[in-house]
Amino acid sequence: MNLLSQLLNPKSVAVIGASSQPLRAGNVVMKNLLLGGFNGTIMPVTPKHPSVCGVLAYPNIESLPLKPDIAILCTHASRNIELIRQLANQGVQYAIIVSADMYEMADSVHTILDICLDIAKQSQMRILGPNSLGIILPWLNFNASFSPATALRGNIAFLSQSAAVCTTILDWANEKKIGFSAFISLGNASDIGFADLLDYLSTDRHTDAILLYVDNIHDARRFMSAARAASRNRRILVVKSGRTQQGNNAAIQHTGGAQSLDIIYDSAIRRTGMLRVNNMHELFAAVETLTHSIPLRGERLAIVTNGGGPAVMAVDTLFERGGKLANIEPELMDELDKALPASWSRSNPIDIVGDADSQRYIVTLKTLFDSKNIDAILVMMSPSAVASADETAQALMDLIKQDPRAKRFNILTNWSGEMTVNQARLKLSQAGIPTYRTPESAVGAFMHLVEYRRNQKQLMETPSTSEAVDLVSMTAAKQWIAESLANSDDAVHFDTHELTTFFHYFQFRLLPTYIAADAAESVVIAEKIGYPVAVKLHSPDIMHKSDVQGVMLNLRNHNEVANAAQAILDRTELHYPAANIQGLQVQAMAKITGAEELRVKVKLDDTFGPVILLGQGGSEWDESLDAVAAIPPLNMTLARYVINRAFQSGKLRPQKQANSIDTQALSEFLVRLSQMIIECPQIEELDIHPLLVHQQDMTLLDVDLTLRAFHGDAQNRLAIRPYPSELIERWQDKRGVDILVRPILPEDEPQHAAFIQRVTKEDLYKRFFSEVGEFNHEALANMTQIDYDREMAFVALQGSHIIGVSRALINPENTDAEFAILVRSDLKGIGLGKKLMGKIIDYCREKQTLRMSGITMPTNQGMLALARGFGFKVEIYFDDGVAEMNLPLIERHEL
Repeated sequence: MNLLSQLLNPKSVAVIGASSQPLRAGNVVMKNLLLGGFNGTIMPVTPKHPSVCGVLAYPNIESLPLKPDIAILCTHASRNIELIRQLANQGVQYAIIVSADMYEMADSVHTILDICLDIAKQSQMRILGPNSLGIILPWLNFNASFSPATALRGNIAFLSQSAAVCTTILDWANEKKIGFSAFISLGNASDIGFADLLDYLSTDRHTDAILLYVDNIHDARRFMSAARAASRNRRILVVKSGRTQQGNNAAIQHTGGAQSLDIIYDSAIRRTGMLRVNNMHELFAAVETLTHSIPLRGERLAIVTNGGGPAVMAVDTLFERGGKLANIEPELMDELDKALPASWSRSNPIDIVGDADSQRYIVTLKTLFDSKNIDAILVMMSPSAVASADETAQALMDLIKQDPRAKRFNILTNWSGEMTVNQARLKLSQAGIPTYRTPESAVGAFMHLVEYRRNQKQLMETPSTSEAVDLVSMTAAKQWIAESLANSDDAVHFDTHELTTFFHYFQFRLLPTYIAADAAESVVIAEKIGYPVAVKLHSPDIMHKSDVQGVMLNLRNHNEVANAAQAILDRTELHYPAANIQGLQVQAMAKITGAEELRVKVKLDDTFGPVILLGQGGSEWDESLDAVAAIPPLNMTLARYVINRAFQSGKLRPQKQANSIDTQALSEFLVRLSQMIIECPQIEELDIHPLLVHQQDMTLLDVDLTLRAFHGDAQNRLAIRPYPSELIERWQDKRGVDILVRPILPEDEPQHAAFIQRVTKEDLYKRFFSEVGEFNHEALANMTQIDYDREMAFVALQGSHIIGVSRALINPENTDAEFAILVRSDLKGIGLGKKLMGKIIDYCREKQTLRMSGITMPTNQGMLALARGFGFKVEIYFDDGVAEMNLPLIERHEL
């Protein structure tokens, strides 16, 4: 059972600070609970009134007749420490804090919130807030909120850190008759956060879609894991505030949190399969789309309109956002030619002319319903003196209801205008047909569906492999870092000329680079390297060498080198007389004909840990505007998506020729860089400016590296747990055959499919409790693309063939791991099942999971004997046809 079940399915509530004074929080909450029709126990707590809103009040928490499931604190922050302590003493598990003043200092060191959280943690109490508007659970008639409006019943869960956004959405949704399964204000999310709620709502029977309004997140790994798991089961849309630096500062002031670039949040949202919308306007459109839309089957859009101008605006928006117009079949164009006026557009958008009545719309749509090239249809209508907006809307609703072919398409509508079309829009919305005021918002809503589909496809795509850095090179690289940081806990900086050896371990190529003290030494070095060469200023005080024309290229003899070097030094002394000049870099000249100069940067983000930034670069490069972000670990598929996104967003703009950047080679570069980041936690910052790319050739020209000694678990700094290579093991079975046992990889999908084909139907039935046919790609992706922070699967390989798998699916609270084991049917009796069982038990025990559990069939005697051998308690229920296996691993008091 999810630990939030009681919070989101309460039977009783205490209102601490209940009040008879209108507009006080304690009064509004009481009225909302009573007016909502909550069928549970409502207990106002106040020493000031014998009753509140006609309900008997209790003078203090100790006098309550029963322990409430939830206590909502409508009190001033100064009282909350004592109140939280009293609730903890009574064993109350959930508290909602409305107060926004919890960051006031309680003593010289701690805020009020710090002390309240410490008390709650010791008693295993969970806190929602502070600065929370409360929660509304429409299916339970439960409105424990400070909101001026309640929520209707529906299938969307809304989670927000902003109370103002909550009330705005509620006001809009009630006018639209859009309902919610849960409406939850997280406030500052100091304890209960998005991850906790996503874990619960992703399996909630009333919730089909989840909408998030995020100021910031506090635990990136928990958020990423929960969001990735939830997005496999529910549609999730995210509005992230703080897209600009100034907006991010305002968000931090609002709900706390750390500084993070918006592009990093954007990458995180895409990585988890969710969809981001950018503003309140898109938020409203997103709710409309979520409420009424069916899953999108494709991206090809047809537009039917009675006005050319609005259709042009729709097409502009479609292509600006990377959408596609459908190519309508010639035979259908012929059919339309017969039915429509001679002046119709004869193309998509299908302009059926300004005097189009409802019948003309219907004839057009019926024809398009026979198309195999169309996935979605946008029906647009501008106000017309000769055609009724209401009548056309009604005809469209009747057609969609009566024609079964309509179910094959996503149908959206845009009835433009206000007074003459408002009722028509309302009718369409109430009939479950998404409708929008403007062409841009209608197309934006369609692109929400397209982008969501793309993110989900990315989540399920089978990765390709990239050659890993070999163990010998990795060991040598780590030794280089250890020697470089010997006797230093401070940051140590390295320039290009010092890094050739280190980057060679990761197969990165740096041009030969040396430091010269003056022009004469520059000539000596140039003669040694060989011409042509480049000479560059080397000064930590001058950020842009171009300020003093500090880079001279293609120097072909000693005279050119001497003159260029001296000129650089003279200009620098003239313009920056106080600058620290550390000499001149003399570098072999790269082949730049047809090459692109990119910038790649690694930085530590306060929220997400190490991230990779990729962009075109240049002297005016602004990482927040000119780059896309990638969160390690990367594989080839993820790297390719990052590069494609950089091209689509204009962050990579080939200057020389269209094929100057080889996506495969750049993907391999990013994957190796990701491996470097994961294995070398001492990397604090890395700036490659530029990376010279010419098709498959990657050359690092200028590199700045900052290292700092690292202490602790290197994996904990990463937002996504990387592949746990430390769990790889070699083992010999009873036949003496060498077997490799390792965690599963996403790239294992083809081998996993082949493995299942070698398991008998009887064994598959015992494993899955049903007849199993061929597994599709989505099912196999779920088996192989696992979150190593929450799930583990070990595969046993004989050569390149998978011969056995053991799994543990661990719940978010880490209290239970559901395990399963499957061995190839022709390889039983070699000790493989025992090995895989021991491996998965050791893993769960190391993770400090409280217990393991599994089910099988009573006839699966081999599995039951194996479980008993490892100490599982086995209970057989013949009436139900199941056998349960349970193994305690660790007691709570041992944690």
